[in-house]
Amino acid sequence: MTTLAPSAVALSASMAVAAGLLGCFALMRRMTLAADALSHVALPGIGLALLLRLNPLLGAVAALAAGATLIWLLELRTRVGTEAVVGVVFSAALAAGALLATGEDLMDALFGAPGALSRVELAAGLVGAAAVITFVLAARDRLVLALVSPEIALTAGIRVKRLNLLYLLAFALTVALGLRYLGVLLMGSLVIIPAATARRLARDLRGMLAISVVVAVAATVGGAWLAAQLHRESGPLIIALAAACFFLSAVRPARA
Repeated sequence: MTTLAPSAVALSASMAVAAGLLGCFALMRRMTLAADALSHVALPGIGLALLLRLNPLLGAVAALAAGATLIWLLELRTRVGTEAVVGVVFSAALAAGALLATGEDLMDALFGAPGALSRVELAAGLVGAAAVITFVLAARDRLVLALVSPEIALTAGIRVKRLNLLYLLAFALTVALGLRYLGVLLMGSLVIIPAATARRLARDLRGMLAISVVVAVAATVGGAWLAAQLHRESGPLIIALAAACFFLSAVRPARA
């Protein structure tokens, strides 16, 4: 029977915790479609890294960080909504990525290619996930206040523009953490589906965050385990389990 390496379990679970927490705020910020599109910004970085014979994840992180910063700058300059700006950047990134990455490399980028983790990848992944988790938990009250009323947040001394940039960068880092397991096409789904499930079941923000994390971790670890037993790709199984949780939550009557 195939077993999962403890390092892979630790990294995938920490990535899922980050995705579950961040997804709740993406849902509240109405970034459900933008969340999926933002993950595609990694494609040009992956393609360029492959051309330069570098680790594709390095290219993905660089492209996502640059893309998140560009989205933030365009949103400030154009006064256009986040989803519209992400859509423009996503389209450009998708075209560039398709030109730079071809064949098997492109398929791995789109759907993920789990494999043996180096010590550097494991350490970097765990540190990155810890950074995202720490940011979300420490800034959750400020994120909510900035979402409900940016004017009140400014009056309270919150630097809303800076907070929005940090949120986008945390989002980009979370996407990068999940590319190995889910790829560009599916990573956005792990951010949104557990949060949508939690939205159905939770009564307050704390409950929503907790349920979203549980669903994300259960789907990620469970999907990876099933993939190992069935010798299939882990990404589709992870998202299928997450989606099953959402459909089961839909059976429960909506809260008044």
